Amino acid sequence: MPANQLMQSATWRQVRTYLYMTLCAALLAACGSVPQAPSETGAQKRASTASKSKKSSLPPAGSGRGGYYLDDGPGDDEPDDLLAIPDAEPKIEPYSSRGNRTYEVFGKSYTPFLDERPFRQRGRGSWYGRKFHGQRTSSGEPYDMYKMTAAHPTLPIPSYARVTNLANGKQVIVRVNDRGPFHSNRIMDLSYTAALKLGYVQQGSAELEVERILPAEIERMAAGRQSSGDQASAAAATPSVEQPVAKPEVSVLAVPVATASGEASNAGVPVMGGVYLQLGAYSQAGSAETARSRLQQQWAGTLPPIEVVPGGAVYRLFSGPFASRDEAANVAQKLKDGGTSKPLIVQR
Repeated sequence: MPANQLMQSATWRQVRTYLYMTLCAALLAACGSVPQAPSETGAQKRASTASKSKKSSLPPAGSGRGGYYLDDGPGDDEPDDLLAIPDAEPKIEPYSSRGNRTYEVFGKSYTPFLDERPFRQRGRGSWYGRKFHGQRTSSGEPYDMYKMTAAHPTLPIPSYARVTNLANGKQVIVRVNDRGPFHSNRIMDLSYTAALKLGYVQQGSAELEVERILPAEIERMAAGRQSSGDQASAAAATPSVEQPVAKPEVSVLAVPVATASGEASNAGVPVMGGVYLQLGAYSQAGSAETARSRLQQQWAGTLPPIEVVPGGAVYRLFSGPFASRDEAANVAQKLKDGGTSKPLIVQR
């Protein structure tokens, strides 16, 4: 074979050897590699980050910066717009047969009361969450941390209470359907949502004022809702043509009015709905009238007319109505700054 043919043959063998080795190396690399999982999309990353942020929005239990129990806390799948959850709607309900018996916890006996006595209490309030979510309450109902409920040692089950955060003035209405808390420095356990609306979820507890809503007030609230509903229905049924507008008349109902002598007069007084300030509650009509006169003179020009309204065994002072809740809050702050006990903002 000529020399040039030998050289060409050798070169071709080298090329074939090189290609064969390269192909083998590629096949070995392919066999030994581990399939890679597809990377997260931007949306997946944002969802994951949001989920982690949601779960870590509160300090961890036991950190000293939150008041919930070690194995308790907020839910993993918190519903949206919890702040928009409406307050509990007070109703007159039959008392639970199982939730109002005398009971004992940690060696201390508790006797719930079932009469219509006025009840107001100030102290530290806490909240409870997922540890008890779905478990049976003292009323027999399952606990739902996303409803406006509360636990109290002795208030009737069920009953309703107006709860105010004394640090920021926020106020909610809750339905009492459970027992607790059983700590000497706690007066009420609220649901997670109720505590969230009161603004103390992050702190775990807050200084609260708890006032029971008595049946007489519940009836007035129900009548107010019925009146508002009737007016809305009438407005919806009104034809969309211009009609002569008659001058509205104020309905006058016979409502007992406390006098200085302690007797109740059936003189007719206007009963109007709206936002009021509750300036106090007294067991004696004479005491209520004395306080009314004093406050009316002291805050003349600042407070709207003050009336004494009997309800059950108590006489409450109401001032109003105010044009808005903000206006009532501003006047309440003036009274507090002037040394008067901070009044409560109520809807009548």
